[in-house]
Amino acid sequence: MNVDQIVSWFADKSWILQTFLIVLITLIVHYIETRIYKRIFPIIQKTRTFWIEALVYALHNPLGLFIWVLGVSFAAEIVSVYAKNKMIFDLITPVREFAILIILGWFLIRFVSCIEKEFIARKIKETQGVDKTTIHALCQLLRAAVVITAVLVGLQIFGIPISGVLAFGGIGGIAIGFAAKDMLANFFGGLMIYLDRPFSVGDWIRSPDKEIEGMVEHIGWRLTRIRTFDKRPLFVPNGVFSTISVENPSRMTNRRIRAIINLRYDDATKIAVILKDIEQMLRSHPEIDTDRTLMVNLVECASWSLNFMIYTFTKTTDWVKFQAVQQDVFIKVLEIVAQHKAECAFPTSTVHIPEGIDMHGLGSIVK
Repeated sequence: MNVDQIVSWFADKSWILQTFLIVLITLIVHYIETRIYKRIFPIIQKTRTFWIEALVYALHNPLGLFIWVLGVSFAAEIVSVYAKNKMIFDLITPVREFAILIILGWFLIRFVSCIEKEFIARKIKETQGVDKTTIHALCQLLRAAVVITAVLVGLQIFGIPISGVLAFGGIGGIAIGFAAKDMLANFFGGLMIYLDRPFSVGDWIRSPDKEIEGMVEHIGWRLTRIRTFDKRPLFVPNGVFSTISVENPSRMTNRRIRAIINLRYDDATKIAVILKDIEQMLRSHPEIDTDRTLMVNLVECASWSLNFMIYTFTKTTDWVKFQAVQQDVFIKVLEIVAQHKAECAFPTSTVHIPEGIDMHGLGSIVK
């Protein structure tokens, strides 16, 4: 093989060198991008600008994939010039455009997720009130909008008319609605939870209609996950919440103390002063909300006791602290009763025996 033949061979195979150079350049650019990210991202984290931090973090992986998509697609175009079967290479441009669309959607979804996570974390760290449910719902809607837009634009890239898809969706929507009515009910149930906000993540809820009680851990578009008080996960379809009543004790303003105390009839002359002292004790108690209803009243003259009611509200809504406050109130009530030489009653029966009856004879019969 002479020099001219060698030069001619390399001239014919120049596309191999071109392809190799493009792949090599792609590899170098990707390496440089990775090195730049590893250097600047720790610096950005120190600035505490979470918008820029989220943008850089969300852009890193999609940008690396974008570099490779461009490099591989350009290399494929060079190969297609010398290929015999060019049919498969006709898809290079639409596939590249679709891949770029997917990468853009991936970046936007990552960016929204980073903003959601960082925003909630910063607000919690700054001890500011934050509605996790609302933020999660907005981010879910943004992610859904990105996905739907990417699908519609992708169909247009491959030459599928969107109008035909929408028409098919209108016709097939009825059939899908009948087949997936439960799924749609759960979806709209989740939407109503996000809009009406009867409860949020972290709330304690219960239903008097169903055996549902616990702490809300996650609200999805189909299911709500509740952690019961025995630490078991309870998954409730969102459609259920549109047909049942839901209590939200986490949003109560106070907790109520309501108790009936029984006194003996022998202490009837002391009950007025006992009730007065108990009411005074409640009004001076630091954990009792005196702006709410506060009553200490005799409510019943029962067959074996005089019953009075204590009705008041605590300032705290924390269940553990409430139990301690209620216990303290009950102990103070018993101390007041004891201070007045009175006693709490218990069921008793009194037998009146007429005079003249020989009790000794009755005693022998009983024996």
